[in-house]
Amino acid sequence: MTYRTDILPGVIFFSYLTGKLKEKVAFLQHKTLVLQVSGRFTMETANQTISMERGQMLLIHKNQLAEITKTPVEGEDYQTIVIVLNEDLLRQIALEEQIETGLKYTGPANILIPGNDFLQAFFQSLMPYVRHPDEQITKAVAILKVKEAVLLLLNTMPELRKLLFDFSEPYKIDLEKFMLGNFHYNVPIEKFAQLTGRSLAGFKRDFHKIFDTAPRQWLLERRLAEARHLIERKKKKPSEIYLDLGFESLSHFSHSFKKKFGKAPTEWLA
Repeated sequence: MTYRTDILPGVIFFSYLTGKLKEKVAFLQHKTLVLQVSGRFTMETANQTISMERGQMLLIHKNQLAEITKTPVEGEDYQTIVIVLNEDLLRQIALEEQIETGLKYTGPANILIPGNDFLQAFFQSLMPYVRHPDEQITKAVAILKVKEAVLLLLNTMPELRKLLFDFSEPYKIDLEKFMLGNFHYNVPIEKFAQLTGRSLAGFKRDFHKIFDTAPRQWLLERRLAEARHLIERKKKKPSEIYLDLGFESLSHFSHSFKKKFGKAPTEWLA
């Protein structure tokens, strides 16, 4: 019998199994971190066969076909905690932490992670949500948990950066959705192009088709509009928001704001 508790649907879940289960073909779409709480997990791909037991951790690369076997062992059932490292969230982390991306990962697709007290304590912090499934973890807390997991992985094995932040894809991601969600990050246009799976020329071309303007102009307009909203509606001080909106200095923000709206941002607070 199999039980599954979604700590956050599609992102973090706990699996419990009392009998052996073999999944002949599993499509592993996302990078995934698995902690084996008990029992044995075996995954076989075209290039690798990996097994792990109680207390071991495995980082799985995206876009793989695999045969997975889940086996209770003598005296214990099969239990795992799984964290799906969604590509959009990894892109967000790369932006927030200013992590270099763009290098294509060519190492092993699946890597056993050496156990340590920090990672073990992290996974233990998820267990209360397993034991109390009715008290759902909020999305905001779950995202922080995923980010914590990624940063702990990088602390344990810095070389995992290439695997985690390899965003190469056979297709382009949704540029409009990505930009609307990430316009406030102060990164070069070249970085936005890279994170959306495009060359700089391709990014500018696709961007103009969607927004009918150049990327830099759109970013400035979008950031200023958000600033005005925060000042007018949320009563935020310019000094509290300019960095979070991608402006490098308060003077640059104030000058741009006044040029756009005719008054300095401090005057909107009056």
